[in-house]
Amino acid sequence: MKHLFLPALASAALAALSACTGEGEDAGKAACAAPAGVVNVYTSRHYDTDLALYEDFTCFSGIKVNRLEADADALIERIAAEGEYSQADLFVTVDAGRLWRAEEAGFLAPVDSKVLAERIPANLRDPQNRWFALTTRARIIIYNKAKGAPAGLVNYEDLAKPEFRGRLCMRSSSSVYNIALLASMISHDGEAKAAAWAKGVVANFQRPPQGNDMSNIESVAAGECDISLVNTYYLARFDTPEKRKVLDSIGIIFPNQATTGTHVNMSGAGLVKTAPNRENAVKFLEYLASDKAQQFLANGNNEYPAAVGVAPTSAVEKLGSFKADTLSAAEIGKNQARAALLFNAAGWN
Repeated sequence: MKHLFLPALASAALAALSACTGEGEDAGKAACAAPAGVVNVYTSRHYDTDLALYEDFTCFSGIKVNRLEADADALIERIAAEGEYSQADLFVTVDAGRLWRAEEAGFLAPVDSKVLAERIPANLRDPQNRWFALTTRARIIIYNKAKGAPAGLVNYEDLAKPEFRGRLCMRSSSSVYNIALLASMISHDGEAKAAAWAKGVVANFQRPPQGNDMSNIESVAAGECDISLVNTYYLARFDTPEKRKVLDSIGIIFPNQATTGTHVNMSGAGLVKTAPNRENAVKFLEYLASDKAQQFLANGNNEYPAAVGVAPTSAVEKLGSFKADTLSAAEIGKNQARAALLFNAAGWN
């Protein structure tokens, strides 16, 4: 964990985002707002491009963004342990389940903001407005294109069919992305069917769970296994001249288009109850929901904007449009503990 606050400086990336107004470095600096305090962000988003976004916010608002970066679970423990003495204003993380854990730890506060209520869909924020999505990512099925689209594979539930025996490669069940997916299936299908699905998928493994989404994409492209589950932004990372061969070898399926829609997870942020700079934190949250910030957040990691009416412009746009599952992210968080138990019972290590 990084134990010191770091100023959010990213000059090179900021050039891509552009200065607030004016031409040239001096003009950009002259146009920035006068200093107006700070906001302290505890974040597990580890994308360097976010730093330029922080600096842009400082330019137009005058509020300096201080950042403490660490693993989400470590940050949750830290904020809870710091209690009323915490310097955290905002908690930022990359999974709905972790936002729910922060909510359960009792240190997030509701935010009454017309901007956030209008910009962020109800299913992508806490019912009591204690956290809000910043970006989303879809969990999709991929297959080896040379072997052809697997017949009868349309929904997540189909992955448990016996005709796919020995054809699946997956990452560990400890992955928050797999836990979130199974948590959503508990909500949609009930615990008994979700448990049966997990057992059926385990029976169809080509090999024990291993690697991550990136390595499983490479395994499917190489024909080492036929089918896997991955997040869209990992697939978009292969959209480069050097990795194009891998991407061209992959076919994709957005599951459950005729039923619940494709499962999405998110990155999000919540106001800390003891925030020493509450007003500045709310201003920063509202800024993150703006068109400009949404595009930059999403493009920085090939994700989808969470705000209403903001179209994706990163590499994920090339994957095609799809119907997303509108299940409340709060439901996903609530069911994650049960999902982990079902995975263990199914032998999905």
